[in-house]
Amino acid sequence: MARGSNPAVKRLALIAVGIAWFCVAAAAARKPSAKPTNEDCLACHGDSTLTHEVNGKPASLYVNPDKFKESMHGSMFQCVDCHTDLKSAAHETTPAKVSCATCHADQQAVYERSFHATAIKAGDGQAATCVDCHGSPHELLAAGDPKSKVNHANIPATCGACHGQKFVMEASGHSAQMFLSYQESVHGRAVAAGSEKAAVCTDCHGAHEILAASDPRSTIFKFNVPATCAKCHGPVQQEFAQSIHGQAIARGNGLAPVCTDCHGIHSIKSHLDPNSTVSTQNLARVTCARCHEGVRLSREFGIAGSRVSTYLQSYHGLASELGSQVVANCASCHGVHNILPSSDPRSTINRANLVQTCGQCHPGVTEKFVAAKVHVDAPLSADTGSIAVRWIRKFYLSLILVVIGGMVLHNLIIWRRKAILRRSAEHRLVTRMTRNQRVQHLLLLSSFFVLVLTGFALKFPGSWFAELLGMGERVRGIVHRVAAVILIGAGFYHIFYLALSHQGRRLIKDFLPIPKDATDVWRTLAYYFGIGPEKPQFARFNYAEKAEYWALVWGLFVMAGTGVMLWAKVFVGNLLPRWWLDVATAIHFYEAVLATLAIVVWHFYQVFLDPDVYPMNWAWWDGKMSFEHYREEHGLDAATLFEAASAQPLEPEVREVEVGAAEQPVDGNPAAARDADQVNPRK
Repeated sequence: MARGSNPAVKRLALIAVGIAWFCVAAAAARKPSAKPTNEDCLACHGDSTLTHEVNGKPASLYVNPDKFKESMHGSMFQCVDCHTDLKSAAHETTPAKVSCATCHADQQAVYERSFHATAIKAGDGQAATCVDCHGSPHELLAAGDPKSKVNHANIPATCGACHGQKFVMEASGHSAQMFLSYQESVHGRAVAAGSEKAAVCTDCHGAHEILAASDPRSTIFKFNVPATCAKCHGPVQQEFAQSIHGQAIARGNGLAPVCTDCHGIHSIKSHLDPNSTVSTQNLARVTCARCHEGVRLSREFGIAGSRVSTYLQSYHGLASELGSQVVANCASCHGVHNILPSSDPRSTINRANLVQTCGQCHPGVTEKFVAAKVHVDAPLSADTGSIAVRWIRKFYLSLILVVIGGMVLHNLIIWRRKAILRRSAEHRLVTRMTRNQRVQHLLLLSSFFVLVLTGFALKFPGSWFAELLGMGERVRGIVHRVAAVILIGAGFYHIFYLALSHQGRRLIKDFLPIPKDATDVWRTLAYYFGIGPEKPQFARFNYAEKAEYWALVWGLFVMAGTGVMLWAKVFVGNLLPRWWLDVATAIHFYEAVLATLAIVVWHFYQVFLDPDVYPMNWAWWDGKMSFEHYREEHGLDAATLFEAASAQPLEPEVREVEVGAAEQPVDGNPAAARDADQVNPRK
């Protein structure tokens, strides 16, 4: 039988065709599912507790329905317009990350060239993205909305969210100081006060295409700065463009200043602010000096240098140093933004315009007045262009040398003779200092003053004593260290002297403080104030001399210790933390100041300025003091007085002198009182 006539096969074929038609019909009858609406999405995402785990941490998926409706996106688009991969509200997989470039391709292209995008590509996860500046896409507001993060008034706070955070900026190798400086600037303060015109970050840096200052396309690239500032300061920029500075910038001269070189960058302040770089106090010394004081402009372009120092040596400069607020400064004569060379007829310092320029402060000036020099090329004592002034200077310098030199010589001759006569007239019988002690004192004296001069010469290189020394740094350092070795050596010798010699042991014993010293201070002051009954008596050393001796011991240990640390700074720096050297430097300096002032104020008074010892106490030179003076100052030192009286017969008038308080116990020692009795010849 033929194949097609098989009934079973026919039935199977009919069943298959029916099933196929059924599937086609069912498919044709089926309707496509609609994409979810905003309400569908917010049914879940409107729940504030909805979260999703990202890198092991819960992340909120909450979308505030009210803020979303008020946002630019909520009022114009559906969720699926951005989340294009959503097919239903009940999505089982995480939607793909939305790209702002889908709608904002131009802005994205500009951003890709920016500093922020470059930093992200380099691996800096802290660099700003669209969301960091504009906020969440679900709450994004138009720039004109006062609540928008990119509203003009809110731009500083938006940028400050990153640039004002120290740790965020330091993580990428930058500083937060720029933002902090902006807040204190004239722009930042104006914005904080509600100004809608004051410059914010985006006005200078741009919005999406923020570039580094080194990029020639950047709005803050040096040669582009004038045009950037001109957005707000157009008339000023026009003046600047015609000035000598503006013309130099137009020629590509990178040494010429632009707005930020004079006014600052983020820290721009009003010219009335004392901290401003363009204030009266700072204009000459700080701002203009950066270029016009050095020799760089002279070498490159033949422009005169030392403009600041010659200004400061003039009357104007001297008055400004004294704090004058009205005296002329650089801008008073040369102009501010319209500075032109003197050869330009429009220049305020052109010869034809000087009468008018000087007349602003000196009404009625004439051509003769303005012919004088303003920038003095040397101090008043130096030669100037005037022949008359040159001869006057020579005459007076010669006259000063002859007259004052003659006065000094005349008085020196008289002083020397009077000092010798007074010294020889005194009965210098008391040995105050032995030869050994005088040698120690001389070593201490000479090394101390060498250390003071060479040490302070380093701290104050412009001082008169630094110029007087005339040493280079290497020579100064060698001399300072040699003097230090001598001082330390003298200190060690003194320790052995105190321990091993009889005189040394007696010396240290006499220098030891006793309770009487404390009461002597008040009794002495009371006596010299005129309220005390009598002047207290002292033993070999009074309280002032004891205090000075122990202060010297303390100072020697401190100065030697810190000085050795600074001398061996490499060794100490490797052994101890670096701040130890900073501490040693501070202690060394301030202890030196203290010691120097103590010597000048305290010790020099006792040796030179005390009327009782005029012209000086010669004990440091020959070790002797007069019997009368020693008895007056150290009447309780009976042993020394007795020794002096026994060593040489006294003159009759001296033998009549009674040793004060000799009948009283000396420091509680009856034996000393008996010795004092023997000094008095009457007894």
